[in-house]
Amino acid sequence: MASPLEQALLVMVSTFHKYSGREGDKLKLNKGEMKELLYKELPSFVGEKMDEEGMKRLMSGLDDNSDQEVDFKEYAIFLAIVTVMCNDFFQGSPERS
Repeated sequence: MASPLEQALLVMVSTFHKYSGREGDKLKLNKGEMKELLYKELPSFVGEKMDEEGMKRLMSGLDDNSDQEVDFKEYAIFLAIVTVMCNDFFQGSPERS
């Protein structure tokens, strides 16, 4: 049986592939696919509505190779950043004091 960390890695990979390639390249997320992934899989992080300018800034920040899409490496870096932010948030939590 897979450990919790192994299961988390599987979820990370399978979630990317669940949304990638619905339109175009099967190994990348375009803006629409990324937006859908964020709203469905990370609703607490995007809130009820992310404005178009915010989505453009996010895609631009993630799109290291400037191809207007997010590949798996760029997605993994995004998840690492979100994970660090969560860790920082919970480090300051009153329960941790």
